[in-house]
Amino acid sequence: MHAPAHAPTGETLRAALAGLLDGLPPRQAAQAVERLIANYRGRTPTHTPVLRDRSDVAAYAAYRMPATFEAVCSALGAFRDRLPEFVPATHVDVGGGTGAATWAVAAAWPEGTHRTTVLDWAEPALALGAELAGGAASEALRTAQWKRQAIGASLALPDADLVTVSYVLGELTEGGRRAVTDEAARAASAVVMIEPGTPDGYLRIIEARDRLIAAGFRVVAPCPHSAACPIERGTDWCHFSARVSRSSLHRQVKGGSLAYEDEKFSYVAAVRTGEVPPAPARVVRKPQIRKGQVLLELCTPEEGLTRETVTKRHGPLYRDARDTDWGDSWPPAAGDDGA
Repeated sequence: MHAPAHAPTGETLRAALAGLLDGLPPRQAAQAVERLIANYRGRTPTHTPVLRDRSDVAAYAAYRMPATFEAVCSALGAFRDRLPEFVPATHVDVGGGTGAATWAVAAAWPEGTHRTTVLDWAEPALALGAELAGGAASEALRTAQWKRQAIGASLALPDADLVTVSYVLGELTEGGRRAVTDEAARAASAVVMIEPGTPDGYLRIIEARDRLIAAGFRVVAPCPHSAACPIERGTDWCHFSARVSRSSLHRQVKGGSLAYEDEKFSYVAAVRTGEVPPAPARVVRKPQIRKGQVLLELCTPEEGLTRETVTKRHGPLYRDARDTDWGDSWPPAAGDDGA
């Protein structure tokens, strides 16, 4: 497989993050991350910022930004595959914190000159985000505006081509989640929302998806349709995976020695206007590669959840199946080399 298109931006981000913890004792950084993990997982919705000061922000950015960046890049990649002609001129990152989703949007449209506004209620996060973006090669990152604003029932957004809401809904009350989703639907031409790939994260995404559809949006990804999710609530959850390089802080907090980990995430990407091309199926589980065959778990436009077995007898399609990843469309588009 080829390197992801967003790899140069990701490398720049990792280099910028590497210097964040200089002067911060490793134990202090690890303790800050451990204290904040419960909030990231959405167990304690609050009315106040999760990230309180520079040490919180530095530790958590070094720990979480690479994973959030890769997850949002994956979601945006699926969006671009379906709507390659869409190029945002304006982008609002709701609850953007230190700007992981803003970096992902810059990576997804590196040829663009979009104007980004990052909104968050934590001033230390915004300050660090602006600092990191100021050293980026991307003009969109360097010129982004970082504004303090409460994220919740009182949220008011400027109109924008694209609104991203990543790893935010779990920090909000139920009313706050609905208000943020409805305001994103009012302000945006396209909305991309990402949450942790847990059962609760999936349920938050499904609720947001339902509200976007009710507001007139059509789902672009991951679902190949805008009908009800075929998963019976409480029996399973739809989520995907992004590969993330592990830093020394990751290894210190989580233990183990692997150079990477897999970030599980759930997401929805939807648009208000324009034609959405007919959708193929989506691979919703890691493909099972066995001797002479590949088992694909699919969400399909017409039949809901199905399983397809591709064998050597299928010729080129079998080679495509062996190169297909969790989260990819199926079958591959003509000319897709599986990268």
